[in-house]
Amino acid sequence: MSLDTISFKQTGYFSSLICDYIDGNPYLKPFYNRFPEVGNFKAQIKEKQQSALVSNSNRNILVKVLKAQYKNLNTSDLTLQNIETLKSDKTFTITTGHQLNLFTGPLYFLYKIVSAINLTKELKKQYPEFNFVPVYWMATEDHDFDEINYFNFKGKKIQWNKESNGAVGELSTNGLDDVLEVLKGEFGHSNNAEYLTELFKNAYLQHNNLASATRYLANELFKVYGLVIIDANNKELKRLFIPYIEDELLNNTSFKAVSETSKELSKSYNIQVNPREINLFYIAYNLRERIVFEDNVYKVLNTNISWSESEIKKELVEFPERFSPNVIMRPLYQEVILPNLCYIGGGGELAYWFQLKQMFGKFNVTFPILLLRNSVLIQTQTQFKKLQNLGVSKEDIFLKRDNFINKKVREISNIEIDFSEQKNQLKKQFEALFSLADQTDKSFLGAVKAQEVKQLKGLEKLEKRLLKAQKKVLSDQVLRMTELQNQLFPNGSLQERNTNFSEFYLEFGENLIPKLIEHLKPLQSEFLILKM
Repeated sequence: MSLDTISFKQTGYFSSLICDYIDGNPYLKPFYNRFPEVGNFKAQIKEKQQSALVSNSNRNILVKVLKAQYKNLNTSDLTLQNIETLKSDKTFTITTGHQLNLFTGPLYFLYKIVSAINLTKELKKQYPEFNFVPVYWMATEDHDFDEINYFNFKGKKIQWNKESNGAVGELSTNGLDDVLEVLKGEFGHSNNAEYLTELFKNAYLQHNNLASATRYLANELFKVYGLVIIDANNKELKRLFIPYIEDELLNNTSFKAVSETSKELSKSYNIQVNPREINLFYIAYNLRERIVFEDNVYKVLNTNISWSESEIKKELVEFPERFSPNVIMRPLYQEVILPNLCYIGGGGELAYWFQLKQMFGKFNVTFPILLLRNSVLIQTQTQFKKLQNLGVSKEDIFLKRDNFINKKVREISNIEIDFSEQKNQLKKQFEALFSLADQTDKSFLGAVKAQEVKQLKGLEKLEKRLLKAQKKVLSDQVLRMTELQNQLFPNGSLQERNTNFSEFYLEFGENLIPKLIEHLKPLQSEFLILKM
């Protein structure tokens, strides 16, 4: 087992916003609170301690809810201890969140949680007087079932076909026995395959909704590390959020603040999300629809439900669980109910968190430290040796397919297929012609320019034809290299965004997660290449 790294910028898979954040670009400073360095957590702890939101009563409600959610779950003593310590004003959380993807979805589900677990360990070493608890926030209130009803396994899409309305956490697991039968054929009959099959069966066939199934699954994978899993679609937790929901309904606070921040951020970067005037959904059985304010009446879209101002206030007090924050308000909800210091997310998530800094200020809620989760490319020893034998560097393998092939063909070819020198010579010759035309008859300048463009295009065309011909000559080597790249970058995307953990569990078994725990360093701002 060995470890290598490459910068996020060098991979070519991360936005300029994320690369600038990692590099500490001062332009972004107004859009976050503190940079993710271990020394900055001291001030973050102090700021959070001074917040009224981390009162003993709020902590006690949180612990009560978590204990109820863990009541029928066989978890570890460490997880139970972590839940209990949340009562203490010296305990803080490190949170990551994710959708309820079937069988965890892409690999980065694991990397998010491992990043959170390892950061709590690192903070405990630095600040031993405090306790730090890793939290996985289940996105049980999402309604985008098509985003989560499948996972990829060895190039195949394992899909759960079902009609879905409303919040996905409450979705019945009926029908997943059919998916289990498919998996039995795909996984095979090894000991590791038997474990995966049993894990899927116990998660999805022994639990009646997707939230319970996902809680069981994440707990089985990470309970030994003390992970605490929260389902915030809960009446008691929503009750703590009532003042913020009411403010949102009456004053459009988030819309105004996020719009203003987004206007500034968009001067240099693409905007990830656009706020609504009211950033809340109304949820009930098989229902999750936006709340809007039209003609002096509050309405739930695509329904006959409506209220006056006094009526919706009454509805909120009596049934706070029916009000669901969208992507803009969910982070605020998280920071209101958890004594949280840091949120760990992917590039897309952090991009929209940057839009929220001013909104948090308007609501007087502490903005968490934002940390990009660990990113990993797992290589088997066989793949690593093949890459070495073919002379493929770590920088090469991250190139997009066409650039990768062209670069390698040029390198291994016994003839020079780079006309850069010839193009430069041609340009110099035309500089002289431009000078001559300028001194004699300026009307010829256009003709000279047209001839230059024509001849440069001719050279480029010839270069491409030679490169194509050489690819045929070297087709065996090109095929071996592209097959390797396709294995490591399925469908031309990062492995972690495509492949399910089960592929690697079949090969590495119970060593997979411990090895990730051992090697992932959450505050190390580089892309990891893990050779297993």
